[in-house]
Amino acid sequence: MAAKDTLTKDQLIAVMADGAKPKDQWRVGAEHEKFGFDRSTLRRPGYDGPSGIHAMLTGLQRFGWSPVEEGGHVIALERKNAEGFTASVSLEPGGQFELSGAPLLTMHDICNETGQHLMEVKQVADQINLGFLGAGFDPKWTREDVPVMPKGRYDIMRAYMPKKGKLGLDMMLRTCTIQANLDFSDEADMVMKFRTSLALQPIATALFACSPFVEGKPSGFLSARANVWTDTDPDRTGMIGFVFEDGFGFERYADYALDTPMYFAKRDGKYIDASGQSFRDFLKGDLPALPGELPTIKDWNDHLTTLFPEVRLKSYLEMRGADGGPWSRICALPALWTGIFYDAPSLAAAWDLCKDWDIADHERLRRDVTRLGLKAEVAGRSVRDIAVDMVAIASEGLKNRNRLSGGMVDERGYLVELEEIADSGLTPADRLLALYHGEWQGDVSRMYRDFAY
Repeated sequence: MAAKDTLTKDQLIAVMADGAKPKDQWRVGAEHEKFGFDRSTLRRPGYDGPSGIHAMLTGLQRFGWSPVEEGGHVIALERKNAEGFTASVSLEPGGQFELSGAPLLTMHDICNETGQHLMEVKQVADQINLGFLGAGFDPKWTREDVPVMPKGRYDIMRAYMPKKGKLGLDMMLRTCTIQANLDFSDEADMVMKFRTSLALQPIATALFACSPFVEGKPSGFLSARANVWTDTDPDRTGMIGFVFEDGFGFERYADYALDTPMYFAKRDGKYIDASGQSFRDFLKGDLPALPGELPTIKDWNDHLTTLFPEVRLKSYLEMRGADGGPWSRICALPALWTGIFYDAPSLAAAWDLCKDWDIADHERLRRDVTRLGLKAEVAGRSVRDIAVDMVAIASEGLKNRNRLSGGMVDERGYLVELEEIADSGLTPADRLLALYHGEWQGDVSRMYRDFAY
């Protein structure tokens, strides 16, 4: 259905600006992806069959999840919590299983939600001989080994990705991440949080680096996932240096989105291939894929989801720098950013860590941490030293927030693993490599046994 009126730029900007909330309404959403595997063969499951992804989605419905269909296939699940907020389970292109949690008030709530989800997944998976693994990159299988899920937008992306970079298909099929979504109070607060988190995203990448293996062998990277993003699509990825320029705000991000080529538009439940075409042309009714049609706000929202910078702006800010990993680190990532974002002195202290870095520092650091992790350096300091400071700042922020669990414990406990990683100077990937060269005797398949959920 075409829109009747041309969308104004103010309406496009409002999609992001209207996300602003007073501090007492701020919440946190946690997301994580994981790799399914057949426990007998370790192969990634296809969609169909008794041990397939469809069987997982069907089995989870006994826990109150409602199916979401596309083209006759169940492609996601949704469930409302007691407060009326919705969580969803969805599929990445290679069947990576994602929980997009409801927006919650505390890290205790997030860890409970994540734990309940993983327990439900394990109950169903055990019955159909599947396991699930948290890691940033598939440790064993090639692109060709990975089954593709029946979602229309992914067909368009798979055709377009190789035109823009060498590793886009790996991003789609062989990576998993942990993400956190956080609120802002107004445009100035958004800008401060965007700049601080974008600059520090590579530090989070190092702390969470958990993907040293590709196709069964060490790849030379501690985060093969983060490396993939350096050669996926320069139009829509990276450190987007304009965020650090004077005058950055909602309008500048909207311009960036308008100048990023489209992937698709959705009409009558079907995805229309608009890859490489311009949303600016769409606003004028000149989109070649839909001649004469004007976009809706839903088209704009869909387009915003196809931008993949290290921090993404929608009606909230999305932290995108961390590899997938175990349950403890799924809780740790939102704790890290909440401690920094939701306490004003902590946000100021975090900005002090990185405010003097220039765009060349940002880009170099983003690439260096993929290989060097906590041993990388920026502006004369080691990433390890910055990580120690960053985690300490987050801990102070969580202390100041003082959100207590039923056991009267605050949220700082969720950072303990990150404190230990930063203090040791060893990323999770460094530890996996030590196991590979030692106890595992070069057998990556041990990862599925030792680190499955």
